Amino acid sequence: MKIHEYQAKAILARYGVTTPRGEVAYTKEEAREAAQRLKANVVVVKAQIHAGGRGKGGGVKLARSGDEAEDIAGHILGMTLVTPQTGPAGRVVKRVLIEEGLDIKRELYLGLLVDRSSGLPVFMASAAGGMEIEEVAKENPEAILREPIHPVVGLQPYQARKIAFGLGLPGDVATHATPFFQALYRAFIDTDASLLEINPCVLTGDGRLVALDAKMTFDDNALFRHPNLRELRDLDEEDPLEVEASKYGLNYIKLDGSVACMVNGAGLAMATMDIIKYAGGSPANFLDVGGGASSEQVKNAFRILMSDPSVRAVFINIFGGILRCDVLATGVVGAAKDLQLKVPVVVRMEGTNVELGQKILRESGLNFTIADGMKDGAQKVVALAGGAQ
Repeated sequence: MKIHEYQAKAILARYGVTTPRGEVAYTKEEAREAAQRLKANVVVVKAQIHAGGRGKGGGVKLARSGDEAEDIAGHILGMTLVTPQTGPAGRVVKRVLIEEGLDIKRELYLGLLVDRSSGLPVFMASAAGGMEIEEVAKENPEAILREPIHPVVGLQPYQARKIAFGLGLPGDVATHATPFFQALYRAFIDTDASLLEINPCVLTGDGRLVALDAKMTFDDNALFRHPNLRELRDLDEEDPLEVEASKYGLNYIKLDGSVACMVNGAGLAMATMDIIKYAGGSPANFLDVGGGASSEQVKNAFRILMSDPSVRAVFINIFGGILRCDVLATGVVGAAKDLQLKVPVVVRMEGTNVELGQKILRESGLNFTIADGMKDGAQKVVALAGGAQ
């Protein structure tokens, strides 16, 4: 789950991370009032969407008075902001953050995430703050510092100092950086975050480190421990079909292709999308019904797949273990009848009760194509969707 910048900063502030003074505004009048209360020579009006690159898209502007802040907010609120992270459709801006301007001396990048290769949290830092970290990693990978952290002992002071000196911070600033970095780590661990990114973290003219931006993403599987974080979810920032799928315990991600995928298991989902691409097609989604899905969940999954107008064919690729093949087939037949399915469906099933599942499909009176293996299924569904794309 992602949250907005102002929400992330509120969390970080509770851990002692220095952030700029600011207020969120939902109308241009609220933006003017917020700017006046800040009593700063310059304020920054920042669009609040779940994406980076807002400044390049025109979503971050400077204002030197309350009236100017109102005028800028009036233009930003309601605009469709397009950035490299939103995709071409962009996101509609429904709130802005009004913050005090700062005397910026340097910009740094700070980030925390879980490194899958080592299985440890990793603190990343770079002196190239304000830039896309992916571009820095691509063009100058040695510019990124990486410090693995043992979860039992946490980020140690010597590690924090190592990062500070690696960034070239002067001695007095490096001393203050140690508690700053440790506070970031505590916030990351305590909230079960999967990503915490400060880009940029700025060094001000008076020698302070300030989190000028903040991005946090949380592990959905840990949200049961954090009811206060669940309340920060903004459904307007999520795809409607993904929101609908989450109501039924389904993992759904919309993509740009024409072949809908229904699978059980994330690994099988990735393999299915790969083999569709290998066959010349393009997946329309990632849909994982999970290992123990019921017939009702399968019906809801089918309904969500069919809500995407770009879908021309469906590939059901299931390995029946906990989810038996006959349960899957019963759900698929029921969904196809209820939805009066008009697109071709290719089914590849293996595992528990596979013969019974295939029998249910064949005797349904509906036009299902039963595949002999993944490769055969991918080739058939791509052909039925209109061929290679």
